[in-house]
Amino acid sequence: MARFVDGPVTVTVPATSANLGPGFDCLGLALSLRDELTGEVLDAGLVVDVDGSGADDVPRDESHLVVRAMRAAFALMHADPAGLSLRCVNRIPHARGLGSSSAAIVGGMVLARALVAGGELLLDDDAIFRLAAEMEGHPDNVAPALYGGFVISGRDGNEHFAARSTVDPRISAVVFIPPTPVSTEAARGLLPEVVPHADAAANAGRAALLVASLASRPELLRLATRDYLHQQYRTPAMPESLALVDALRSHDHPAIVSGAGPTVLAFTDGPVHPIAGWSTGPDALLAQCPAGWEALHLEIDASGAGVSR
Repeated sequence: MARFVDGPVTVTVPATSANLGPGFDCLGLALSLRDELTGEVLDAGLVVDVDGSGADDVPRDESHLVVRAMRAAFALMHADPAGLSLRCVNRIPHARGLGSSSAAIVGGMVLARALVAGGELLLDDDAIFRLAAEMEGHPDNVAPALYGGFVISGRDGNEHFAARSTVDPRISAVVFIPPTPVSTEAARGLLPEVVPHADAAANAGRAALLVASLASRPELLRLATRDYLHQQYRTPAMPESLALVDALRSHDHPAIVSGAGPTVLAFTDGPVHPIAGWSTGPDALLAQCPAGWEALHLEIDASGAGVSR
């Protein structure tokens, strides 16, 4: 019989950007914009309170995504709390390609584990990763949300895998967030079943180069972020986003659609350590934000989901 900790526990979990151009469904990056979840075991009932993005739209019952993720984690630990209180502070915008659903799933599972005494002995990070990837349907966002940093992930048969890779400390990102959402399902529905062999081969080369560029060759990021598999096909769902990507890339900024969009992400050098010969500072990028959009300069988040003391 599982024992629960006394009092509330708070977990934070980062936003993520998947694909990063050519790394379709396999590359993901954690960013320094965090949702905050606070939970407590009660004697009975379920209380859900939500502030921030999506507060007017998400349910307050067992169908809430964080609650469903918590229940899945509790089940693996053979824990069944009599009641739960959950408070969500959502800073990651919903349906914008910044991993809000993965943050909810990973955050809920980490929170459930933290509410069980000795939970880390019952459910380690790798078990949470596998469970979260199954719940989300693909691992490219849940992996960096959980582990932090830059993660290469995928599926081999029935097993998901993930491996962290290094990121040059000079690299950060500017995200351009449009006011109108696009669902992942709608964006995926535009993708063709078959792509030309030449495009697949070119994309593989760019994805490999992207791993090296993020690690130590940021001056190659514009070349490395060229995508051949998905972005062009998604233009009907987010024409303004693809127009912004094209405009930024025409001025040598390494810009891509974040995840399934419609947010646009552009890699940049940090404000303190500019990269010689790579003039894509954050201030220059922030000035390119379209009217009505929001632009944020975000660091790469190396720590992933965790309990906040």
